[in-house]
Amino acid sequence: MAGRIYHYPLWIRLWHLANALLCLALIISGISMQFSDPERSFMQFDFAVTLHNISAVILTCNYLVFFIANKLTGNSIHYKVSGDKFRNTLVQQFRYYTVGIFKNVTPPYPINSTRKFNPLQQLAYFIVMYILLPLVIISGWAMLFPEVIVGKIFTVSGLFLTDLIHIVTGFIISMFMVIHIYFCMLGTNVSSTFRSIINGWVETQ
Repeated sequence: MAGRIYHYPLWIRLWHLANALLCLALIISGISMQFSDPERSFMQFDFAVTLHNISAVILTCNYLVFFIANKLTGNSIHYKVSGDKFRNTLVQQFRYYTVGIFKNVTPPYPINSTRKFNPLQQLAYFIVMYILLPLVIISGWAMLFPEVIVGKIFTVSGLFLTDLIHIVTGFIISMFMVIHIYFCMLGTNVSSTFRSIINGWVETQ
């Protein structure tokens, strides 16, 4: 039965908007720094560095707001991925996304008053928000203060490994954003999920 559920309070919507804008700024400035060409520069190198650093500091603060508010409001329950049957739910959701959705099959784990994410979303968001984002933030701060980085790690430069971790995790998060936008189009209609993060109300089938 179609309806609406208020799933996104104001603090989540504001955090989400800030997070999206900051990630875009970091991706654009990061790519510009990585592939800078003085003759055909998309963005001046010095400006890209400044934008990247400022955005990183604000992103760190924004993440702390997310982490603390998630705990205080109980929203962290939606990121819980434990449970004996969780693996089976992942398989069911994967089958739906790869086969069932093209046959107009009813979603196995639709959004309801207590469920904000399906199992695959839970796992993906948990990995991004509690593993990859902290990793890219920590490695980024280490790059800002390279004197804190261990000189050698098993004969490999600590600075090189830190830089590699930062670039790889940044790339994965960038790919996640692209996939995230695509899956947002799979709601009750193409724009319903985008509207929900603006007004807080999720449309259900």
